[in-house]
Amino acid sequence: MSEAAEKKAEESAARCSPLEEAHRRAGATLVEREGCVVPAVYGAAAEEYEAVRSAAGLFDLSRRGRVEVSGGEAVMFLNGMLTNDVAGLADGAWMHAAFPNPQGRLVAAVRVIRRGGAFLFDTEPATYPTVLKHLERFTLAGDFRVRDLTAETAMLSVQGPRAREVVRAALGDAAAETERGRVSTFEFGGAEVTAIRATHTAEDGFDLFASSGVAVALWDALTAAGASPAGADALEVLRVEAGLPRYGVDASEANVVTEVLDEAEAVSYTKGCYAGQEIIARIHWRGHVAKRLAGVVFDRDFEPGADARLLDCAEGREAGRVTSAAFSPRLRRQVALALVKYDFLKPGTELKVSVGGEQVCAAHVAELPLVRGSWYAESHGGQSE
Repeated sequence: MSEAAEKKAEESAARCSPLEEAHRRAGATLVEREGCVVPAVYGAAAEEYEAVRSAAGLFDLSRRGRVEVSGGEAVMFLNGMLTNDVAGLADGAWMHAAFPNPQGRLVAAVRVIRRGGAFLFDTEPATYPTVLKHLERFTLAGDFRVRDLTAETAMLSVQGPRAREVVRAALGDAAAETERGRVSTFEFGGAEVTAIRATHTAEDGFDLFASSGVAVALWDALTAAGASPAGADALEVLRVEAGLPRYGVDASEANVVTEVLDEAEAVSYTKGCYAGQEIIARIHWRGHVAKRLAGVVFDRDFEPGADARLLDCAEGREAGRVTSAAFSPRLRRQVALALVKYDFLKPGTELKVSVGGEQVCAAHVAELPLVRGSWYAESHGGQSE
């Protein structure tokens, strides 16, 4: 095997979950996605979906990237790269942010967790190499240290209306009472675990970051407390219903940051300069984005094709395109995420779907999330994936 091939194999292996054997023992159907072997389904995706919507599901999200940044000049460098205000992020708190390019377009969406003098970056598998590369280029510029934690850590997520009960039973009150936007740390199996309250499904949820050495024991404790293992197939449906974009599918560097991310969560308009700030700020203060991620609900029994075009029913004008589609068990019909032009974003707007040369008025725009689960039951706002 060549040196390049060996390096590629090592990188692939590093991104596989330490829980792979546990998934096999549980009877999971394993598939390769985004360079890592993941459980697609443990039995029936419909049952796993229902467990999340009615009780608590447990996901292995270890294939996401985790990178730690520290150093005396970390805040200065990070504030020059990110859309959100790192300087204003308190110890024991976390926030959404984005890496934009100089044109204000999305390079990567991240979550930034502050733990003392260090910042933990969590990002999607598709953007993990990019985030690592962006951060590492500053290591020789000053007191700025980067450590890739992906291979040595795991990330588990409990999602569902009973998520807090499960976390309390398995991990205690400190973890269960983690507030939104805050970070909790506690010991499990002799190792430190970091918890944040977050949703990937529109249901209440907790993301748990732990060393690979305790990942299986942590998984077992959560399942013993009542969480049902759930795979990538169920998560994809839940993600679409929750209105959360996936990089490379619903979002890319072709999109201005605020077309696909919630600017209230991920963008600061009061902090100092960063790459792409001028364009993002100009759009915010002087107008609006040309298009934005929106929900689309289709007429019963209508299935949109991949990347289906959306047109205005009245005049046939181009209105947008479908990016992700799924059958919603809750709404009992096909739903989708779509990039929709500004003029057609009003909820209820009827759209024509162009599939295979035929055009049918069979859809309407809907607010995100398409399904409002337990995450939205509390009176205060929350933070998503």
